[in-house]
Amino acid sequence: MKGLKIVFWIIWRIWFYILMAIPILIMLPFLLISIISERGYPYFFKMARIWAKFILFGMGFYYKIKREQKLIKNKSYMIVANHTSMTDIMLMLAIIKNPFVFVGKKELVKIPLFGFFYKRTCILVDRNSSKSKNEVFKRAQDRLNQGLSICIFPEGGVPDDESILLDEFKDGAFRLAIDHQIPIVPIVFADNKKRFSYTFLSGSPGKMRGKILPFVETQGLTTDHRKDLRDEIRQIIYSGLLEYQKKDLKSN
Repeated sequence: MKGLKIVFWIIWRIWFYILMAIPILIMLPFLLISIISERGYPYFFKMARIWAKFILFGMGFYYKIKREQKLIKNKSYMIVANHTSMTDIMLMLAIIKNPFVFVGKKELVKIPLFGFFYKRTCILVDRNSSKSKNEVFKRAQDRLNQGLSICIFPEGGVPDDESILLDEFKDGAFRLAIDHQIPIVPIVFADNKKRFSYTFLSGSPGKMRGKILPFVETQGLTTDHRKDLRDEIRQIIYSGLLEYQKKDLKSN
């Protein structure tokens, strides 16, 4: 039985990367046109959402999202969520309609085909370089000035220890939100680690629950408030994760 599970996991993981490539190849001419200039990004974003939903459906995932507040069309936001899985990217694209730009780690550039577009459309950060962090901040400001939103996973990456429910947050997202006086959208992903973690022989098709929590306004705040704001948002997301854990314990 264990041998069959291992075979399933290996085939299923390979299938994930095949699914990543299929819609990119189908839409390739349109994707290439959309990245010629930054003005084409909203069109690229629409195709990215199709790509994300295709992968989630093809992997046997279905999502159930509770929205305590809705985003307003053509308004910029700072979108933040806990980070536990590569599927966080797909689920975020699937549930948010407002065009946004990811700030993400440069290591994902190595993924064939996906990495080509990732490098040209996302804001890449080298966590070991202070120069890179300053460049990220400038590029994010440019994107916000264009009327787009920004999505950052403020843990700075997926914790190596999967027993950690929520790692400490970095300041960057909150500094940007304060500088541009834009609302912060806290989001909780409850099941992505269980569905598709970075542990190779793990995961399964099934439900992905999430919750878009009430927005936190930054009007009137200054950079002196960024750490307090960071801690407040972390506590909001942490409480949301604990709430899901309690529900799971009651249902078992």
